Amino acid sequence: MKKTLTTPLTIDEIEFRVQSINAKGAIILPYKDARADMNRLDEVVGEVNWQREHKMIDGNNYCIVSIWDQSKDRWVSKMDVGTESNTEAVKGGASDAFKRACFNWGIGRELYDYPLIFVKLTNEERANSKLFQYGLRNWRWHSEFDDSGKLTYLGAHDGKTIRFEHGKRKSTKR
Repeated sequence: MKKTLTTPLTIDEIEFRVQSINAKGAIILPYKDARADMNRLDEVVGEVNWQREHKMIDGNNYCIVSIWDQSKDRWVSKMDVGTESNTEAVKGGASDAFKRACFNWGIGRELYDYPLIFVKLTNEERANSKLFQYGLRNWRWHSEFDDSGKLTYLGAHDGKTIRFEHGKRKSTKR
């Protein structure tokens, strides 16, 4: 298989959101959506060769992601716990548990190696942080990895200017 579970997610599979804004700028967090995990599992092991199960243990939502191991003729499982989201407690907790269990399988694990993304804000952005947060959705992000899957470059362009860069870029195509 050319693509494995641990192959870094493409920049199109990563989403970015504002974690916090202060007088100096904004901290932006990269994250993966549960659909990225489902798509990777489908691509790599096949739609019928993985399954997920949720369990409540001591009031916490746990997710078990199992993959069929043909050579062992059995399911192999990894589990993790999720935390509730601010918007939808139950659904958010289930989704978070699933994404964390998928991290255990290696999906998106490179996100832990992403740098701190700090962006200076313009006076207009600082005055209207909601507008900045909405505008972030339209930024173009670019990432590059070495052969071992380590992030070597991360950059963001807001349509007018480069807003963030980390590392050295190999390709010049925007």
